[in-house]
Amino acid sequence: MTSSTAPAAPYDPWFLGTPLPLPGTPDGVETATLPFTHFTVVLAPERRLAIVTAANLDGASLVEIDRGDDWHLDPRVPVEAQTGPEVYARNDLDRGHLTRRRDPVWGERAVAEQANVDTFSYVNAAPQAALFNQGELLWSGLEDYVLEHARTYAQRLTVLTAPVFGDDDPPYRGTRIPRRFWKIAAWNDGDPTDPVLAATGYVLDQSAQLDAIDLSDPPGATTAAPTLGAYLTYQVPVVDIATLTGLDLAPLVAADRLPVPTTATPADLRRGAPGLETRWTRLTRASDVRL
Repeated sequence: MTSSTAPAAPYDPWFLGTPLPLPGTPDGVETATLPFTHFTVVLAPERRLAIVTAANLDGASLVEIDRGDDWHLDPRVPVEAQTGPEVYARNDLDRGHLTRRRDPVWGERAVAEQANVDTFSYVNAAPQAALFNQGELLWSGLEDYVLEHARTYAQRLTVLTAPVFGDDDPPYRGTRIPRRFWKIAAWNDGDPTDPVLAATGYVLDQSAQLDAIDLSDPPGATTAAPTLGAYLTYQVPVVDIATLTGLDLAPLVAADRLPVPTTATPADLRRGAPGLETRWTRLTRASDVRL
C-alpha cells in the first residue's frame, strides 16, 4: 500500500476555527508543497528534507492503527530531491517521522489508515538517532505529552515540525544531517464562536552528539554513524524558531504562550551563545512544558 497522490483532506488552515496558513518560506528557497491525509509537507529539494510539515490532530477521534513500516519515496518529486533509504542503510540512523505517525491518524477508519501510510513517505522523514532511551527527556516524550493532552481533553491541535537548516549541518551520503529540529503546537484557547489562537514552540538539539561522532562513510564500509545519544529538548519563544528558520510564523509568534522576549539574531541563538539558557527552557519532565 502506498500513499495517495490526492488526499481528500490535507492540512486545513481553518482547523482551529481561526486562520493558520502554512508558513511562508524564505525568499530564494525552492519548495514543493505535498498534501497528504490530514497533513502537508513543504519540501526543500536542495536540502532533500522538509522545510516545514503541518498536521491537524483531532484528539476526540484518534484511531489506533497498527504501525506498519512501509517507507516509500514520493512519486510527485524526483528521487534526488528526497533523503531516501540509502541514507539509513547499515548504520544507527533512524528515519525519524517529522509529522508524527499517530498525529494525523483520526476520523473514519479508512481515512485514518491512509493517514498512517502517508506518514511513511520519505519526504516526511529526517535522519535522527536510533536510540531513544531517556523517555520524556527526548523528542518522543514531548510528542507523547502533546498527543495525550489532546486525547484527554478531546482537543484539536495543529502541530508544525521540521529541521532547522544550518550551514554547519554535517554532510553524510549526499545529504546533511540537521543539528536541530523544531516543533510548534497550536490550539484554540477560546471557544468555537470566539476562537483565540495559542501556541508553544520547542527546539531539539543534537549538536553535541554530532560533533562527537565520525559521520564519514569510507568506500565499502558496512557500518557508519554511531548512535547520536540523548537529545536536548527546549521550550523556546516561537519568534526564535522564526529567526532560526526564516519562516513566516507571524500568527504563531503573536499567539505564543511564553512572555514576549527581546529580539534575537541568529548569532544570539547559535549553540553555546551567552544567555541562551536563560532564553530557552530546557525540558526535563512533562510538567516543565507550559501550555
